[in-house]
Amino acid sequence: MNKIYLYNTLTRKKEELRPVKKGEVGLYTCGPTVYNFAHIGNLRSYIFSDILTRVLLYNGYKVKRVMNITDVGHLAGDRDMGEDKMEKGAKREGKTAWEIAEFYTEAFKKDMAGLNLLPPTVWCKATGEIAAQIDLIKMLEKKDFTYRTSDGIYFDTSKFEGYNKLSHLDLETLKEGARVEKNEEKKNATDFALWKFSPKNAKRQMEWTSPWGTGFPGWHLECSAMSMKYLKHQLDIHTGGQDHINVHHTNEIAQSEAATGKPFFNIWMHGAFLNIVGGKKMAKSEDNFLTLDNAFVKKGIDPLVYRYAALGTHYRKPMEYSKEAMENAAKGYEHLRNQVREITPPTSAPLLHPPLGGTSVKKEYRDKFLAAINDDLNLPQAMAVVRELLKSDLSNGGKSATIMDFDQVLGLNLDKTNEEEIIPENIRKLAEERERARDDKDFDKADKTREQIEKLGFSIEDTSEGIRICKK
Repeated sequence: MNKIYLYNTLTRKKEELRPVKKGEVGLYTCGPTVYNFAHIGNLRSYIFSDILTRVLLYNGYKVKRVMNITDVGHLAGDRDMGEDKMEKGAKREGKTAWEIAEFYTEAFKKDMAGLNLLPPTVWCKATGEIAAQIDLIKMLEKKDFTYRTSDGIYFDTSKFEGYNKLSHLDLETLKEGARVEKNEEKKNATDFALWKFSPKNAKRQMEWTSPWGTGFPGWHLECSAMSMKYLKHQLDIHTGGQDHINVHHTNEIAQSEAATGKPFFNIWMHGAFLNIVGGKKMAKSEDNFLTLDNAFVKKGIDPLVYRYAALGTHYRKPMEYSKEAMENAAKGYEHLRNQVREITPPTSAPLLHPPLGGTSVKKEYRDKFLAAINDDLNLPQAMAVVRELLKSDLSNGGKSATIMDFDQVLGLNLDKTNEEEIIPENIRKLAEERERARDDKDFDKADKTREQIEKLGFSIEDTSEGIRICKK
């Protein structure tokens, strides 16, 4: 396999990917807290993790990717103070916390589809994994890393050596940040809740019984419990936004390694912020909260314009949002689509599932593309290779096959540029059915499906580059 180098926040340097299990990668992505819509700054982080997934797949790895849905335990202050965000969202909209969670989970999945983000291998909800989280607290309790206060069970960070190894900040700086939200009962400013007790004389919408009393798990606990449950011994890469480094991911490492005595994930990767022009981070708490729906869909702009824009800035560098920047991205994306139309004429449909590095894919350009994406996901450089390819004197067939190969990483749906003109959805579905029948060696069914396609006015051709459908 090709060598892939990724920047590891833990070591502050690029490292060659060396998965625990050869040829396979275990990947965990911190998912959304579903009390409100994801804003486009949040979504930039998911575009980054999607690109990472696609790069791994492009290089021939099997990827098991786990993403959590935080539907309980994330308090408004992030440091175990304030109201649970789910309960807060329920009050805001006059719904139950469970209804809020369901609604915004589906909204998030809709955004993912709009941005052409691959779904994870495993979706898991915090509310669905309470038993695993309780078991993790029991492990920590047995090893004397916990203590009890009037409002919950806490992790004692002073007992974990190397608490600051991810943030690379001195402990006093971390303690200073933790004092913003002060709890007089905590032994150390950086200590965090593993289990919060329900208020006395009040019933929460989301609460469970535990060995310590009725309550709910802390926010940090879920990611540790679920990643270890679903990835077991394949803790290769953990991703998230850079705002998770100093608190959430630092606490994940502390509780996980304290419980198991083993390293928790080998590589930690973090995406930079999306800023409004002028340098202010986009956040729900600010007056600059833009969703994919109100910033793109309702304005008649394809959400893939935002994906295209994100490819132009390296994931570890801040990206600026402005109306002008998105207008330029829209022009750039449409220009790219027009170039693809020119090299993939309507008389010949794009390939269905083109093979990686197929015979018509030009090695010279594929090697340059691989060098870029395998160097810590350098998508700006990869896009420069795309522009170089399109300006080259290669044949249209060579350009088309090569850019369709690249789009398995770019995710810009370039294979569908002409699709609406020449391939109706029912024909595509029949072609997919035929492919499945061929894979299952049910050649009789495959032949009948082909005849059905031809009766509907289309021909299907098996080429060395993949399956091509053409209108008769």
